[in-house]
Amino acid sequence: MSSSSSNGFPRQITPSIPIRRQDVIRWDGWGYKDSRFELVGKEDSLRFSGKRYPIAGGAWLNGFKTWVEEYFGVKASERAPEARMPVEFPDPVRSEGFLRGLEDRGVRHSEDGMDRLMRSHGQTLEDIERVRGSSYTKIPDVVVWPSGHDQVMEVVQLAQEFEVAIIPVGGNSSVSEAVTTPNIVGRTIVSLDMTQMNRLLWLNVDNMTACFEAGVTGQDIERELAKEGLTLGHEPDSYEFSTLGGWIATRASGMKKNTYGNIEDLVVRIKMVTGVGVLEKQILAPRVSCGPDLNHVIFGSEGTLGVITEAVIKVRSLPEVRRYGSLVFRDFDTGVGFLREIAAKRLQPASIRLMDNMQFQLGQHLQPDGTWFNNIVKSVTKTYLSTIRRFKLDSVAVVTLMFEGTSEEVKAHEKKIYEVASTHGAINGGSKGGEKGYTMTFVIAYIRDFAMEFNIMAESFETSLPWDKCLTLCRNVKSRVTEDCHQRGITRLMIACRVTQVYDDGCCVYFYLAYKHPEHLGDTIPVQLFKTVEDRARDEILASGGTLSHHHGVGKVRSRWYSQSVSTTGVTVLQAVKRALDPKNTFAAGNLVGEEPKYIQNSVFVAVEEEDETHESGGPGLRGGRQDREEPSLWRIWFIPKEEEDESPNVKSSTQELLLQVIEMMEEAHFKVSGVSLEDRKYEG
Repeated sequence: MSSSSSNGFPRQITPSIPIRRQDVIRWDGWGYKDSRFELVGKEDSLRFSGKRYPIAGGAWLNGFKTWVEEYFGVKASERAPEARMPVEFPDPVRSEGFLRGLEDRGVRHSEDGMDRLMRSHGQTLEDIERVRGSSYTKIPDVVVWPSGHDQVMEVVQLAQEFEVAIIPVGGNSSVSEAVTTPNIVGRTIVSLDMTQMNRLLWLNVDNMTACFEAGVTGQDIERELAKEGLTLGHEPDSYEFSTLGGWIATRASGMKKNTYGNIEDLVVRIKMVTGVGVLEKQILAPRVSCGPDLNHVIFGSEGTLGVITEAVIKVRSLPEVRRYGSLVFRDFDTGVGFLREIAAKRLQPASIRLMDNMQFQLGQHLQPDGTWFNNIVKSVTKTYLSTIRRFKLDSVAVVTLMFEGTSEEVKAHEKKIYEVASTHGAINGGSKGGEKGYTMTFVIAYIRDFAMEFNIMAESFETSLPWDKCLTLCRNVKSRVTEDCHQRGITRLMIACRVTQVYDDGCCVYFYLAYKHPEHLGDTIPVQLFKTVEDRARDEILASGGTLSHHHGVGKVRSRWYSQSVSTTGVTVLQAVKRALDPKNTFAAGNLVGEEPKYIQNSVFVAVEEEDETHESGGPGLRGGRQDREEPSLWRIWFIPKEEEDESPNVKSSTQELLLQVIEMMEEAHFKVSGVSLEDRKYEG
């Protein structure tokens, strides 16, 4: 099939995320409105609503409810009331000239409060807490839905003319606060919703490539390609909601990357509208030697350099066969050894993931309440594992497998995998366990929101690392988190991990942290305390040889560690690219290095260091670098010119007096101020 419009292209796709996304998507948490854990009736029986997932459909989950109550020390009857949908919103900062320009050009837009709120945040624990508690201080001032690449160019030109900031958004599934509205003073912020730009522009079966607009979601890509017997194969946990543009902007990875590759392996060409024009390679070829690959300027840019509007991707034929499998290992260490051998022999199936014992237990408790026959099967299985094979049920680990290919390919692949597994003493857990383990991934995110209703704080975070550091890092992070929690009197704690991606030279590890916020901590804000514990876990990850992120990205949440990860020279390079492509800071998301707005001119450098690791509030008052650093952190404090200063009485007009206030605040927050410099250069001495 050629790429001409005469063959039915461009092809419009009905978007899975509508313009009024609040009609389909939850405003106060992850996922669909009709899908959630809910307590029903006088007995508070638990079930998962809707019909979208295998776990749904009316099956009772009282075994899971009982486990949660016993493990975390909560009662279903003590569930907090549901948050009420807000009816009042921050007043928008209006740019009349910009709004008139949208009207003149026929660009769809809205200043409705709920439209703005729905696009103001991602899916971090802090994001959801702010929305539920209506504690947000800033949301977008206007939402804009461009219809295509040309309209994006018009919107960007208008934004530059009227000094408007643009935050591109897709499904708002980010877990790094990359799409969380920055608190920019005195400037209109536009949420550029790309989800209606989702057309299949062309398809070339000869070359096995396709061009989609960047707002198309993962599920819509697969649904559309399947009509042609094709697939992209990129399947992150969020693929129901995340978009092609979002994948590129964060350097995403999917569960089946072993067969199809990560997003950087799947994209041939990207089109991005910047502050100075369109950045796009002028060739379509499998590989070129033509200087640095400018696609990789766009990968991972997190909305700070421009708006991704289109991408050419590689496609493949739908697999003839998809088969699942599972393996039970004596312990997590043995499972890691198995994965390492599979990687060394390059035998990775489409997906291979290892769950530690805590993840295994969670998965077991999430099974629907069984019939008498299912209960007998479970009892026999436990007896076989513990009595005959002498596996300890409190230490076993499980690998889930997915194979794709022709029937012959899958059969041969399974044979090789199971042969290696037998040398590590594994037990074949069957195909049903593998399929449940794979599909359960799409439900796990809903658990976090259910847990919050019982004051259970929960979140996941990930890293990548070399093989020789995997076991040590997992032990160190679990130990660090457990120790930090126990020091604060937190005893109802779960810290679990799993290896989700396998490479020749290393792997990706996910951690799942959950605990019941203890009542004795009084006025300590639960989400802020959790963030302190999570940040210290991130410190331990980096100290143990892990990376800042494997595929979630940096955003605002992890920006404090960015220079540590890429070097100060790397930061300088990125800032130079930012100045070249976005000289007016139109794309002021504040991700990665937090590039300063152009209209804020005056700055003061302050060198500070922390005196104590923790403060009376249970967490740091201000963010610095690592707490075990040898040198003080360098903080830059920005001052708005006089005509845009805050008029409130507690802010003085004098830069010198304001600086004294800032220093006093730092010292009160247990930071030691070692010097200041009014020059735009590093503080010395």
